Amino acid sequence: MSQQAPTPIPAEDIDSTFKSDSIDLVNKALGSEILAFSDEWFAAAENLTTPTPPIRKPGVFTYAGAWYDGWETRRHNPEPFDWVVLRLGVASGKVKGVEIDTAFFSGNQAPEAAVQGCFITNDKEEEVKSKDFSGWETILPKQECGPSQRHGWLLPAKTDKAYTHVRLQMFPDGGIARFRLYGEVVPVLPQDVNAVFDLAATVNGGVAVSCSDQHFGTKDNLLLPGRGVDMGDGWETKRSRGDHIDWVVIKLGHPGVIEKLVVDTAHFRGNFPQKVQVFAAPTAEKAPGHEDAAWTEILSPQKTGPDKEHEYTGDALKQADQTFGFVKLVIIPDGGVKRIRVFGRRGNAS
Repeated sequence: MSQQAPTPIPAEDIDSTFKSDSIDLVNKALGSEILAFSDEWFAAAENLTTPTPPIRKPGVFTYAGAWYDGWETRRHNPEPFDWVVLRLGVASGKVKGVEIDTAFFSGNQAPEAAVQGCFITNDKEEEVKSKDFSGWETILPKQECGPSQRHGWLLPAKTDKAYTHVRLQMFPDGGIARFRLYGEVVPVLPQDVNAVFDLAATVNGGVAVSCSDQHFGTKDNLLLPGRGVDMGDGWETKRSRGDHIDWVVIKLGHPGVIEKLVVDTAHFRGNFPQKVQVFAAPTAEKAPGHEDAAWTEILSPQKTGPDKEHEYTGDALKQADQTFGFVKLVIIPDGGVKRIRVFGRRGNAS
């Protein structure tokens, strides 16, 4: 029986299709790594996982040729395809969809592309770097790619198959600007059920589900590791006038009892929120809407400052013994936040 074909997603619908319940499993900010490649003569493979959109520098040339923000190989590949092997930025993940962006590659774009995956242990990683590694299985079969555009595909059905490594193929050669692998994290949680860890972190399965606005920086950045490098890798909303709030809803990677909140305004020095407020909601099949009655205030409005980690624990937190599956960060009236950490211990999943 032939497999059901993936569903093409129009460029304008890629974000809405994947970014409410999935994360980019190969996002460079998560620590994904390019392990091996067949060639990168014109442009480096490491550009594929850059979190920001591709840029263009017309008229700029390097020793190899015109400068491109992506991965580009030599012409006339004698092999059937060029390839890049990547380790995911999380312990492992289940794949929901794929995006291949050929932005600014026109006449030199990859004509076709495909994605393969495998699940291996660390001691097998040297093997996966070889072009002769035989453990690959198809995630996305060969698909046609057009010039200078985002291409998205929704996989036929959600599977329980998890992967640790993927191989991006392009047939036979050419250029790809960005590669995104949308899916669900399969985290490695602490064995001790009473251990306290960041329930909201992307690497632990947390997902930023929705937000009121993300004009300057995306909601997904809030759950990344570290404190980032500048304002561009945080969440920032546009300026407002009068009474206003902005908000983001986060699905925790595991339901838990919240013991500490950290709201980090790193690099936001003249545009941090005046106050922050946090709500939580029980585990549910679907994330509650912004104004849903399920929300309970767990942190009353607190004044914030620039470029600082704000910690809230103990008496500052309400409903301390309840198990929650979602949190909602509210910023008053607007501004930028770098990260939110929701530290807690595992609660009941039901």
